[in-house]
Amino acid sequence: MSKKRNFSNIKRPYVLVPMCLDFFHHGHVNILKKSSKYGSIILGLITDKGVLSYKKKKPANNFSARKKIAIMIKGVQKVIPIPKLNNYITLTQKYKFDFIVHGDDWKKGPQSSFRKKLIKITKQWNGKVIDIPYTKNISSSIIKKKFNL
Repeated sequence: MSKKRNFSNIKRPYVLVPMCLDFFHHGHVNILKKSSKYGSIILGLITDKGVLSYKKKKPANNFSARKKIAIMIKGVQKVIPIPKLNNYITLTQKYKFDFIVHGDDWKKGPQSSFRKKLIKITKQWNGKVIDIPYTKNISSSIIKKKFNL
């Protein structure tokens, strides 16, 4: 097994929190707050093409705008781009994240197969996938519908 790669000046354990972050809301805050208990948060920000590939819609805010928001979030140590869902796998193998934290909505739908692969892969170095209960009645999709975006 290859050696764990490190981000400079960021202490382990590493916690990958993948997000689209189209509209920052209290559901994101809940996940980030719970994630911070496990270690240093590395926010995996899904690129515009990545969002389009599984949501079948472009994000309302482009990657650059979403990244500006992400780097200002308290507790986020680093923001890395995730161009496609299968990059969860390659990034996880490269950095050997100690934890991958996501809302439990990914147990079903287009991300579910990647979740299953990540569970299997992270076991190789005692990493763990953690599903946080999805915050009810809030999502970027709900916000978009409310404002006809």
